[in-house]
Amino acid sequence: MPESIFPLVDATEITRLVGRNAFERGQAYFRQGAVVDVSWNADTRVISAFVQGSAPEPYACSVTLGTTGRGFRPIFSMCDCPVGIDCKHVAAALVDTNARAMKPLVASPARPEASVAADWKSVLGTAVGIAGAGADADTGASAEIDSPGSVPMALQFELRERATRTHDRWRGPTSTSASPRSSPAVAATRRLGVRPVVRSASTGAWVRNNLTWGTFMHQANRMNLDPAQHRWFAEFAAVQRASRATYTGQDLDWIYLDEFASPLLWHLLDEAERLGIALVGVKKDASVAVARRASVGLDASAGDSGDLTLATSIDFDGAEVAAESVGPIGTHGLYSYALSPRFSVALAPLESPLADEQRRLVFDTASRAIEVPKNEVPEFLADYYPRLRRLLPVTSTDESVALPEQAKATLVLTATFEPKGRLRISWGWRYGGERLLPLQSTGADRALRDDAAEDRILSLLSHTLTARGWGGADPSVAFASRNVFDGVDAAQFVVEVIDQIDGRDDVVVETVGTRPDYVELTEAPELTVTTVETDKRDWFDLGIMVTVEGRTIPFGPLFTALSKGKKKLKLVDNSYISLEQPVFERLLELIEEARSIAEWETDAPRISRYQASLWADFEDLAEETVEATSWRAAVSGLNAADGVDTVEVPSTVKAELRPYQVDGFSWLVFLHAHSLGGILADDMGLGKTLQTLALVAHARQQPAAADSGETRAPFLVVAPTSVVSNWVAEAQRFTPHLVVRSISATEAKSKKKVAAISAGADIVVTSYALFRLDFAAYNSGHWAGLILDEAQFAKNHTSRIHQCARDLKAPFKLAITGTPMENNLLELWSLFAITAPGLFPSSRRFTEDYVRPIDRGENPQLIARLRRRIRPLMMRRTKQLVAPELPEKQEQELQIELAPSHRKLYDGVLQRERQKLLGLIDDLDKNRFIVFRSITLLRMLSLDASLIDEKYANIPSSKLDSLMEQLDDVVAEGHRALVFSQFTTFLQKAAARLDALGVPYEYLDGSSRRRKDIIDRFKQGEAPVFLISLKAGGFGLNLTEADYVFLLDPWWNPASESQAIDRTHRIGQTKNVMVYRLVAEGTIEEKVMALKAKKAELTDAVLDDEAAFSQALTADDIRGLLES
Repeated sequence: MPESIFPLVDATEITRLVGRNAFERGQAYFRQGAVVDVSWNADTRVISAFVQGSAPEPYACSVTLGTTGRGFRPIFSMCDCPVGIDCKHVAAALVDTNARAMKPLVASPARPEASVAADWKSVLGTAVGIAGAGADADTGASAEIDSPGSVPMALQFELRERATRTHDRWRGPTSTSASPRSSPAVAATRRLGVRPVVRSASTGAWVRNNLTWGTFMHQANRMNLDPAQHRWFAEFAAVQRASRATYTGQDLDWIYLDEFASPLLWHLLDEAERLGIALVGVKKDASVAVARRASVGLDASAGDSGDLTLATSIDFDGAEVAAESVGPIGTHGLYSYALSPRFSVALAPLESPLADEQRRLVFDTASRAIEVPKNEVPEFLADYYPRLRRLLPVTSTDESVALPEQAKATLVLTATFEPKGRLRISWGWRYGGERLLPLQSTGADRALRDDAAEDRILSLLSHTLTARGWGGADPSVAFASRNVFDGVDAAQFVVEVIDQIDGRDDVVVETVGTRPDYVELTEAPELTVTTVETDKRDWFDLGIMVTVEGRTIPFGPLFTALSKGKKKLKLVDNSYISLEQPVFERLLELIEEARSIAEWETDAPRISRYQASLWADFEDLAEETVEATSWRAAVSGLNAADGVDTVEVPSTVKAELRPYQVDGFSWLVFLHAHSLGGILADDMGLGKTLQTLALVAHARQQPAAADSGETRAPFLVVAPTSVVSNWVAEAQRFTPHLVVRSISATEAKSKKKVAAISAGADIVVTSYALFRLDFAAYNSGHWAGLILDEAQFAKNHTSRIHQCARDLKAPFKLAITGTPMENNLLELWSLFAITAPGLFPSSRRFTEDYVRPIDRGENPQLIARLRRRIRPLMMRRTKQLVAPELPEKQEQELQIELAPSHRKLYDGVLQRERQKLLGLIDDLDKNRFIVFRSITLLRMLSLDASLIDEKYANIPSSKLDSLMEQLDDVVAEGHRALVFSQFTTFLQKAAARLDALGVPYEYLDGSSRRRKDIIDRFKQGEAPVFLISLKAGGFGLNLTEADYVFLLDPWWNPASESQAIDRTHRIGQTKNVMVYRLVAEGTIEEKVMALKAKKAELTDAVLDDEAAFSQALTADDIRGLLES
């Protein structure tokens, strides 16, 4: 069977079949000539061979092949050796097959002739970097020969020699076919060229047919070539052009692979096979093969005279090739060729690119072996060989040269123990003997070091150190900048590093000085916490004691170490403990919180009664707690899981409190009894005022207050001006037995002293403005407690109102607000600074401890901790939380008092309109338009004076002010509201106010376009407020996303109101709905409300507009509307 048709088998696939060890043994068998016979059956794709092994007779083996993109791969093998399958004999047969497939390319039996004349030091010196060893060797490199390119049906290969244009020095070099008879000088210019060819339709031969690589520089395919193949050749040429050298008049036929810089070549060759692009030679009998892998190295052998010969060793897929017939493909591959008896060439990629010095060394020794004289061999082995093997693998295949092994690397740690607990360390490497090399190479010692061994030792050491919290990815980095340790750091390093690595085979610890007996205490610490009464009523001494393995840890050093973020703490007996334990981490959090209080001292830490939840956290952390009696009485109820004990509501309270209101009342009683302030922050409409009035009633019937007669101190209620009258009204309604006084002017204006007004009163109600203006008068009085209604008015801690509330002398302070925090956490701090001044530190510390970390999202647990801290002193129930106790819909009427200037104008207009209409009412049908025009005028005037004339724009609208206050709470609490009015001009003024406050809203009236878009935006949650006119939104809408409804002006027809409310209070609503009707006190709006009640039976008649309903009004109804 002709040898030329033996298959080329992928060496990687051979290794995958038999394993690396068997493959290497098979290569050795092949080199030893152990393959006795081999044959190939192309039809069955079976290789059969006899391979001499350890038995007297050769082993018979066979291999079945499959195909791959580049050739063949073994898929099954058998052998009659003891192994039976996939053995070294199979590997030897496959290596032999590859050698036969590349027969013209295999190495000649003789090694390249050694050139004694060539100084071996000169050749090797430059490559390995030994100064003075000689000049750079001539690699025989010549000028690049590149051509632009194009593509046909086959890629044709030819070995070519450079030919210079002697008559035109301005034109680039050209080339000609290589000849076996060329002179050495000409042969040195050989390059492997490729060009596009097509098959001749007449002869079937591959012909150029006027194709050049330039053909493929254009998009057009004018020669009717295969489009996919045309694109392939265009890409091939483009990749080469990226790094080519061009000369005028350069040969355009060929691209030379010697300078093909891109490794994309191998991908292109794979793709060529898939596209059916043949790889051919110029002559018909030429062969072109692509191997899977090329390997290069140096082979050392010793002659009979003792001289050492160094020659290049190159193999393609495990088969050795003749080094003198090898050329480079860029830096990423090699080709091997033969010119006779026929042209053959094989290409193979390198496992890794060749650097310049590697390339120079390979091709220098390929053409002429390097001979080292016998007397210089020791110098070569000592100085050159260590450096040489860093460039290329160096072996001695005939084992005639004993190549020295790398000296074993040992990592040395020198630990010097100095006075006062200081430890000084240094790292180094030792390669036999006593000399220490630095941890990181300086370059000059590179030949003496084993990088792989050093990396391995450092990697293993890194795992050991990292497990103990030291080291990292590279100890040389971890310790290069740290060589001195003091105190606990020295103890930790000795126990956790030195003791761990000492005794390893690859590490030596050398000690200088006396090593202390360090020991780590590893048992869990035990914590005891106590509180002791002090001479300050609100403060208790806090005792913290920690013991570990019977040793007591002084609190002072422990506190200092924790506060400085230390990870360890060393004791006086050279023992140390880790502070990176959950108990210490939690203790640090609690100490950091507690020590921020003004009363905190390291030697005598203290805790405030207001910090009930902080004490609870200490209790959870400690194994034992010892509480002062008064402390236990003050905080036990606040921390109890089931809350405070239920208190019976006084019989003097004329209302039946719902269960959640009883709970709130009992909590208020507990706070008041222990002189603890707090925040009642129930949702809007849950009866905060009622719960507070019940507290006052309870306090007034206690003996201490009931027996004091006229001298008993009243509760001071501070509320927004618009709410003052409501407090009086609510007190009269629910607690009529209490004496309630309101203050409506300053002492200077009213000529009445605050003290005189408050004398004998149970409750004194004033506004925030008056409280601020006459604060000296209020602060000089005696108060049972301070109650701030709508306490968000005091949320700005820089404001005068806030400072007055903090400074007022009162044993009990309560903040009432549905929005304890609207914009930021400092608002919450502000209210607690008034009601519970011992709970949190200063605003600066609160900002550092809570505000900034929470805003930045640095510590999600902080929010939970903040909730724990405020829980005992703030009660907040939402409508959803107490839903079982609430009706489905709660409705409330808000009485709005007109501003004085507004009242004066209204009264004047009312008298004028009354006089005008009284004579017209009897003939209502005839005068209906005039009558209702006047009524509408009064209704608009009740809302806002500027609605009837813009000249009254300076008169404030109390109703708008009240609406903005209500919406402020609603929006801050995350609710959504519908605001209805019949008057679009008033809705527009509300919109302007919302714009000024920066509150998003949607607006809908009869003139609005894209009604659906507006409604959808609100339903999708883009705005919390929806302003709607009656005609535009009183029907046909489903807005269950809202849970608050504000009716800005009373409507004639109760059904119309119900329709508006039912926009949200309908099927699909999952939340309780709160309805607020804003009614201007002493105006036509009150008359409308009364008339609406009278006409309740008309609610069944759903009338769409005011005009239709006006037909149902009688003259008596109109007279009632105009009564003063």
